[in-house]
Amino acid sequence: MEPETSWKILVADDSAISRRLLESVLERWGYQVISVQDGTRAWEILDQADAPRLAILDWMMPGLSGPEVCRLVREKACPQYTYLILLTARNDKADLIAGMEAGADDYLVKPFDTNELKVRLGPGRRIIQLQQELLHVQELLREQATRDALTKLWNRHAINEILARELARSFRENIPLGILMADIDRFKLVNDTYGHVSGDAVLQEIARRFLASSRPYDAVGRYGGEEFLLIMPGCDEQAALQTAERMREAVRQDPVELPGASVRVTTSFGVMSLPRGQEADAEAVIRIADEGLYQAKQAGRDRCVLVPYVETVSRAG
Repeated sequence: MEPETSWKILVADDSAISRRLLESVLERWGYQVISVQDGTRAWEILDQADAPRLAILDWMMPGLSGPEVCRLVREKACPQYTYLILLTARNDKADLIAGMEAGADDYLVKPFDTNELKVRLGPGRRIIQLQQELLHVQELLREQATRDALTKLWNRHAINEILARELARSFRENIPLGILMADIDRFKLVNDTYGHVSGDAVLQEIARRFLASSRPYDAVGRYGGEEFLLIMPGCDEQAALQTAERMREAVRQDPVELPGASVRVTTSFGVMSLPRGQEADAEAVIRIADEGLYQAKQAGRDRCVLVPYVETVSRAG
C-alpha cells in the first residue's frame, strides 16, 4: 500500500498494546491515525463533520461496543460513507454475522496479521474514492441544473425557486424582501458592433460586478438574455434602491475591456420591496420589478426606478 498522508483513520481499542501496534503499522503506511481507548469517544469523533472515513473498532470496549458504534454511524444521515472494520477475538460465525448486521463492512480477528490488515483496508479506500468521484459528478450535475452556463449565476428555474422560498420566509419571519430586475442597456448594439463572443464577455463581466456588489446571502440570477433578477432578504425600499444604485454605478464606472476595445456599458433597474407581513407570489413581485425596469428604460436608461408595492396593488384593485 503506498503511503498517503491525506487518509485519516480512527483506531478505537481499549488495549494499549493492540492500539500502539495498529498506530505503528498504519503510520508506517502513511495514514494519519486518530487513536482512542473507548467506544463513546470513538462515536464522538465519527459524529463530527470532518470525521475519518476509515475506522478500526475493537468489539469490546468501555462505553459503547464496536457493534454499537457501527449501528450509530449507519443510523446517522451523512452523505459521506465511513468504512468500518471490527477488531475481534471472536471466531464464532454467529458473532461475526451480528457484527456485520450492526453495520460493519469487514472484520479482523485478533491477533491480527499486518498483511491481512493491508488487504482489508484496500476495499475501504476504493469504496471511499469511488463515492468521492460519484459525489463530484453529482455536484457537477447539480451545477449544470441550477447554474447559467455562461455567467455561472443561478439560472431562471433556480432563481425562481429561490424567490418562492424567500417570499415564504419573508412572510413567516416578518421581514422585508427586496427584488431587483436589471437589464443591460442597448445590449443588441454591443453584439452587432463587437460580435457575440464579445457580447458573452460583457455578460460575464456584468455578472461578476453584480456579485461583487451584493451580499453573500443575496441571490443573483440570469433571468434571460441580458436580464438579471436579484433577491435581497431583509431589504426595505430604501436599502433595495441603494443596492441597485451601487450596482448600477459598479457597471458604469469602468469600461469592459474586450480584445482591441473598451466598451462603456450601462444598466437599468426596476426596484421593489415586499413590506413586512405581506404575502405575495413570485409572479406578482416580478411584475412590479419589471414595471420599474420598463419605466427606467422609458426615462432614458442608466437609472433605477422604484415601484412601491402598496401603490401597485392599489392601482391593480
